[in-house]
Amino acid sequence: MPTSYLLALDQGTTNCRAILFDGQGQIVSSTQQSITQFFPKPGWVEQDPEEILRVQLAVMQDTVAKAAVNPGSIAALGLTNQRETIVLWDRHTGRPVYPAIVWQCRRTADICANLTARGLAGEISERTGLVIDAYFSATKLMWMLDELPGVRARAERGDLLAGTIDSWLIWHLSGRQRHVTDVSNASRTMLFNLHTGTWDEELLREMRIPMAVLPEIVSSSGLVATLDPVILPGGIPISGIAGDQQSALFGQACLESGMTKNTYGTGCFILMNTGRQLVRSHHGLITTVAWDLGQGLEYALEGSVFNAVSAIHWLRDSLGMIRRSSECDQLAAAVDDTGGVFFVPAFSGLGAPYWDMQARGMMIGLTRGSRKEQIARAVLESIAHQSQDVLECMQADSGISIDSQTASHLPLRVDGGASVSNLLMQFQADISGLAVDRPLVTETTALGAACLAGLAVGIWPDLPSMSSMRSTERLFLPAMATAERQQRRAEWKRAVAAAISYGHSGCL
Repeated sequence: MPTSYLLALDQGTTNCRAILFDGQGQIVSSTQQSITQFFPKPGWVEQDPEEILRVQLAVMQDTVAKAAVNPGSIAALGLTNQRETIVLWDRHTGRPVYPAIVWQCRRTADICANLTARGLAGEISERTGLVIDAYFSATKLMWMLDELPGVRARAERGDLLAGTIDSWLIWHLSGRQRHVTDVSNASRTMLFNLHTGTWDEELLREMRIPMAVLPEIVSSSGLVATLDPVILPGGIPISGIAGDQQSALFGQACLESGMTKNTYGTGCFILMNTGRQLVRSHHGLITTVAWDLGQGLEYALEGSVFNAVSAIHWLRDSLGMIRRSSECDQLAAAVDDTGGVFFVPAFSGLGAPYWDMQARGMMIGLTRGSRKEQIARAVLESIAHQSQDVLECMQADSGISIDSQTASHLPLRVDGGASVSNLLMQFQADISGLAVDRPLVTETTALGAACLAGLAVGIWPDLPSMSSMRSTERLFLPAMATAERQQRRAEWKRAVAAAISYGHSGCL
């Protein structure tokens, strides 16, 4: 039989990527290109949807060209995307009516406060599994409908379409034929009912969002559309869609209840597969959809850390302390510890498990002898501490002790840009008391999209044959004494409390 390939589009917060995989999950070729973020006001974050589309198409076509494969040998295309970022566009012209409002944007904090004051927090949590926060898509869409002149009338007439980045891209990839989103992306909007698997009409009424603008909800794995031959010939089926973190969970082969992964990207995103069980959090986490493979919804517990690798970028771009992100690791490795320095990167508030939009970044424990190497190490360690905050809550909510899993279900599977840091991965193991498993193929977000697409077209006969492709590159085992771990965790929590207290002090 001729070789079949799988094409994955990975549209992230800071770049667009395309990766061509073979049937064994190995990378054949890839291309990546950065996209621009705009910060028009403090706390506001925007992107140009047309730039996202243009760059994503370019890297896709370049990836296929570099591989020198016939597009007809590409069995399927899968798409994964930054979640919660939302686009509103004209269905007739295909042009966005406003920049994409990015998941990091905090402009809708007042709208969130109003929803809470109206007593909707409990109802939204029960129906959607989410907390009221500017992170999610619904209040961003509310803002556009209310603040942009004439937009609400156009939306109510049916002239506008709205959706997360997957919807925006697939509408164009399909030749403007399909306006869809998958269940994992839909579950991030604060408009999706976890029980019915549909848009929640009561919440739409409460938020004054017209149903007509929203996409059709589809499974994460299944034929959705055919790629427009103008983009690439060959009649390539689009058959896999998932939000980036759910895609990484799938790409990490966390297919059974209790299996957990952490993606170290712009933020940190820790997900635990809970299977068909819808687990409610009592510790500041959210309940979300993992995926639907055509047999019904499967769920996950999630903790979202807003600033992780972005803290390293802050050292590079804002302070000029390093020239390349990798230099943070090199600086940090030059010292044995932080010298008592702790850094809380609450640039846009704190996510799980605190959900405090007023918290602000803080560095404490500085002395005259503090060095840039210790600051760099404190930045790296903050990523692991924030992740451990979530892991502690995850184990409490689920009743599953992650480190008691069997050897075949290694405790914490990791991926994302910062997972290449041996120092960070070892500290994560130390501060968590868990083994940390880094895979051989670290592009697990794109791999998850490819696997979802491949399953739909029969590349693998079942999930076990697909998951057997995953292999471990390195296992990091905890080496820190329990007493030291407890002391460092207590010091970290004091630093977080100070960041929260300052944010609410009226000093801003």
